[in-house]
Amino acid sequence: MKQKDTITFEDFEKIDIRVGTILQACVFEKANKPAYQLYIDFGEPIGIKKSSAQITDLYNTTELVGKQIVAVINFKPKQIANFISECLVLGVMGSNKQVTLISPTFPVTNGDCIA
Repeated sequence: MKQKDTITFEDFEKIDIRVGTILQACVFEKANKPAYQLYIDFGEPIGIKKSSAQITDLYNTTELVGKQIVAVINFKPKQIANFISECLVLGVMGSNKQVTLISPTFPVTNGDCIA
């Protein structure tokens, strides 16, 4: 993958990246590409946000519940089929196009910021 354009530190500071725990994961039947609908708890005052995630190659819905993940929470909501995605779950795109989720090594408080 080609390196992206340089941004300023101020650009980076605009991105709100937090840790949350997946409360619920279900197959997103109406998505064009295989995906899950995730409900993620980011703690107070943020609360629960929804996300559509194309992570079906490496994960099943059962193992996702209770998993802490990292997500961008300040994107504008995006409608995907009949679902409103409110955050972007972050992962590593491997050369095989499979996404491995980014997670803290140790449990942390939901809503903690990535620094």
